[in-house]
Amino acid sequence: MKKGIGWVLTAAVSILLLFISSNQEEQTFAPVVPADEILNVPHRGASAYAPEHTIVSYELGQQMSGDYVEIDLQMTKDGELIAMHDDTLERTTGESGDVSAYTLAEIKQMDAGSWFNDTFPSLAQDYYEQLTIPTLEELFLHFGTGVRYYIEIKSPRENDGIEEKLLQMMDAHNISSKDVLIQSFSVRSLKNVQRLNEDISLVQLLRYDQKARMTKNELEAYKQYAIGIGANYEQLHEEYVHQVRQNGLELHAYTVNKKEDMHRLLDWGVTGIFTNYPDRLREVLEQRE
Repeated sequence: MKKGIGWVLTAAVSILLLFISSNQEEQTFAPVVPADEILNVPHRGASAYAPEHTIVSYELGQQMSGDYVEIDLQMTKDGELIAMHDDTLERTTGESGDVSAYTLAEIKQMDAGSWFNDTFPSLAQDYYEQLTIPTLEELFLHFGTGVRYYIEIKSPRENDGIEEKLLQMMDAHNISSKDVLIQSFSVRSLKNVQRLNEDISLVQLLRYDQKARMTKNELEAYKQYAIGIGANYEQLHEEYVHQVRQNGLELHAYTVNKKEDMHRLLDWGVTGIFTNYPDRLREVLEQRE
């Protein structure tokens, strides 16, 4: 990222922080796990307050005490790695088609912020219209080795070689394996990462449509390559959380935005929470200290 805009982004984020307030009533619960062991993961950055997967959103997440820069990784037509959740461009740029159908140069011409202004007018900022989709390299250059990264590999079947490109980019920018968590819904993709670099911690993503359950065989299989499970919080329950934790796996719940849900999950023993509101989770964790 060019240094010339760095101070502009920092100033903009500082102004945005002053604009944001949280005046919710809080409820006290006894902590199950010490607060300093709970991961506060800003989901796509502080995406409740700024356009997701932009430098501004990531900066804000860090200023709100986020523990990671959380990146959804997609690959362009010409093999460049970018930060974007969806396989398609329409929701956050207004353009049609798949990410993989466009070159990086074409994607860099797209507006990554106006959709947020239109969707959340009370949080709109004129300069959001100038935001672009960052590449993984730009994020590594901007944040460097001073933060930790939680990276999801998206669509690995369609993005052949994405694991190798990710690890090469890490090496090129001296990003330490100990400062990175890699997650994916794809078992094959995670095992590819393990084959290429066994020092990186991996998290198996799962999504449940009904009450979460896991067999002993599934647990043993995940433990062969992953340090933890990432699961949608709506279907979690105390028995499941205890089962996962008692088998030595971390459990990171996504995407949790209400304080009462955060408290309940922490009471059960989850070890990390993805949230669009890292400031809320920070307040919850501080209260439980």
